[in-house]
Amino acid sequence: MKITLAGSLGHVGRPLTQELAQKGHSVTVISSNAERQKDIEVIGATAAIGSLDDVDFITSTFTGADAVFCMVPPANYFDHNLDLLAYYKNLGSNYAQAIAQSGVKKVVNLSSIGAHMKEGNGILQGTFYVESILNALPSDVAITHIRPTEFYYNLLPQVYSAKENGFIASNIKGEIVNAWVSPTDIASVIAEEITSKHASQKVQYVASDEITYNELVKILGESIGNPHLKWVTLTDEQLTEGLKAAGMQPAISEGMTEMYAAINSGLLYEHYNQHKPKKIGKVKMKDFAKDFAEAYNKL
Repeated sequence: MKITLAGSLGHVGRPLTQELAQKGHSVTVISSNAERQKDIEVIGATAAIGSLDDVDFITSTFTGADAVFCMVPPANYFDHNLDLLAYYKNLGSNYAQAIAQSGVKKVVNLSSIGAHMKEGNGILQGTFYVESILNALPSDVAITHIRPTEFYYNLLPQVYSAKENGFIASNIKGEIVNAWVSPTDIASVIAEEITSKHASQKVQYVASDEITYNELVKILGESIGNPHLKWVTLTDEQLTEGLKAAGMQPAISEGMTEMYAAINSGLLYEHYNQHKPKKIGKVKMKDFAKDFAEAYNKL
């Protein structure tokens, strides 16, 4: 197949490009960074260097493809001028225009847990709008929205608190179960879906492990040689103020708190619990703990 991928060689993009190229597909990777071109070509793919703000550029890279992969690249939450919702809506509209103009009929979109919620999901609100924008395309465009649960690597910033304070903290209770996912497991699901013959609109969740935060902190504590590492539950106000103090944009700090509060209440996972993936990923929290320990030991 001829496949075009947005997202450069990020956490998901690199293993996805590698898997598709190894299976003999003709892969084009969109990247805004010209320095990525050599890395992309080494994998066996073609680099398309340009901006996702340029609809004509996206359209040209989508034209002739049998299938395309869309994603909204991570934004800088410490940019106090960032309008996060507008950022999502703009890229969603750009993708929709490029898909319509290029005539592509198969799309896989990297969305997120919580994308079923129009509000109450904090910083994930934009994923709802991207899905809605893409779903408005003609019915002959097959769209799969891949909704991963929380990424393991979101825990990496917690190495600082683990080292300095002996605890990891959030506004979530220790007995709450969260589902975690590895980018490599996400890439495998996308690779399978983008090469399938599925021809309608659907949602597919991806998860690698489901554990409580108390279990999580025990695994991570053992990995860093601190079996007494604790999980501390903050109030919503404490978390928001802590994020602001770290330099995060106030509105995004509040959105982050709202997202985690929705995990605490169970609201964020209601739809996931009704539509869990038939197969769970291979990478478990114990596997990720090695990466956590590596980051911890570098401090």
